[in-house]
Amino acid sequence: MNPNNADLFRIQSNDIVPSQGKILISEPFLCDAMFGRSVVLLIDHSEDGSMGLVLNKRHPILLNELIQEFRYLDDIPLYKGGPVADDTLFYLHTLPNISGSLKVDKNLYLNGDFTAIKKHILQNRDAINNIRFFVGYSGWQERQLQHEIEENTWIVGKEDYNELLGIDSEDMWREVLSMQGDKYYTWSRFPQIPMMN
Repeated sequence: MNPNNADLFRIQSNDIVPSQGKILISEPFLCDAMFGRSVVLLIDHSEDGSMGLVLNKRHPILLNELIQEFRYLDDIPLYKGGPVADDTLFYLHTLPNISGSLKVDKNLYLNGDFTAIKKHILQNRDAINNIRFFVGYSGWQERQLQHEIEENTWIVGKEDYNELLGIDSEDMWREVLSMQGDKYYTWSRFPQIPMMN
């Protein structure tokens, strides 16, 4: 192997500080059912710990199967937000007028009045393009996330991403990683298990 190419295979974080609204991108060789090839939106990050939602792992169940009012609508995907509280529904949306919602980033909100969310979807079928539903969340205890970043398990996204809900979940990891620059674009083309190449 050319020594100049060796650096391409060295996993190294980009030293960006995590904060609310930033995304975490898993390193390419992480073999974990939940976090391998995952993109996580940080909902909260402080010295006490962190909370996020995995954005790109589809759940085998549709939301229509859980919410009676939605059973006759077109399929509404459900995502695995993480392994914690996996019996709890969370939802990200771009609807600023939903009472009780938490502003995560410029145009992105978490939860809020679920009756208003349901009404919005039932009155405007295209509204589902602005909402993504999750069961469970991802959580890190005090300094745990920082430790994982130092171990190069995660790359913190360079920018805040307000268009995340519009990116197809199957392409999201590759697309978001390739936006981080040349080295990361090369990473996005690596097989998850190099021996399988």
